[in-house]
Amino acid sequence: MHQFVAAGLVLENPDKPERPINSPKWCYQIEPGALRFLRDHYKAKTWKNELADYLSKRQGLASRYAMEREMLMLPVMLNEGSSIQLSSGRHSQLIKEIIEEFAPRFVPGCRVLYVGDTGEKWGYFDEEGLRALDVEIDMHGKMPDVVFHYPERNWILLVEAVTSHGPVDGKRRSELAKLFKRCSAGVVYVTAFTTRSEMSRYLGEISWETEVWVAEAPTHMIHFNGIRFLGPYD
Repeated sequence: MHQFVAAGLVLENPDKPERPINSPKWCYQIEPGALRFLRDHYKAKTWKNELADYLSKRQGLASRYAMEREMLMLPVMLNEGSSIQLSSGRHSQLIKEIIEEFAPRFVPGCRVLYVGDTGEKWGYFDEEGLRALDVEIDMHGKMPDVVFHYPERNWILLVEAVTSHGPVDGKRRSELAKLFKRCSAGVVYVTAFTTRSEMSRYLGEISWETEVWVAEAPTHMIHFNGIRFLGPYD
C-alpha cells in the first residue's frame, strides 16, 4: 500500500492519524476525492481527458498528505545535537524518553548507535560505530529498541522499550547475547517501561543480571541482582 499512500490515493488511519504502525487497528481508506473521481468518470467517454486533468493535480495533493504525515512524526535528539523523526505512538514516545531522559542521567556522554522505529525497522543505524566495537549486525536478527555505547567505561547498553512486547527475559537475553557475542565492550541489558504499574505485569519474567528503568521515575533504576549496580556481567 506504500505507493498508493505516497501518491495520495489512499489514507492511513483517517480516523486516528497518530495510531502507531504496529497497532492491530491500523487501517487504510481510499482518499475521498479519488473515490469520487472514479465513481463519476471511470469508463465515461471523457475518461482520458478527465484522467489527465486529475493526474495533473495529484502531485500537489500527495505533497500535502506527505506534509501532514511528517507533522505527526516524533522528533528525537541524538548525538551532538543531531535528531531523527520516529513514527508517532506510545512506543516511540518511550524510545524518546530513553534517549533524552535515561541516557543523560545514567550513561552521560554516551553515543547512540541504533534506534528502532515501528515505521522503519532501522530508524537510526551507526554501522561504523558498531563495527568499531566488533559488532557485525545480522540484518535478520531482532535488534533491541535502542543501543548506546558508553565510552567512559566501554559499555554497550541494549535497551528494550516495553509497551506491547515483553521485557528482557531469559530467552531475550540469550538472543541479544548471541547477536552481540563478538562485541569488544561490556554488554548491559536494560528494560524500559513507561510506568511502574506496567512494569508490575512483567516482574516474574524479567531476567536476573539486567537493569530496569521506568520513565515516570526517571532518576531511579532497578537492578535485578544484588552483586553490583549498573554494569556488564561475565
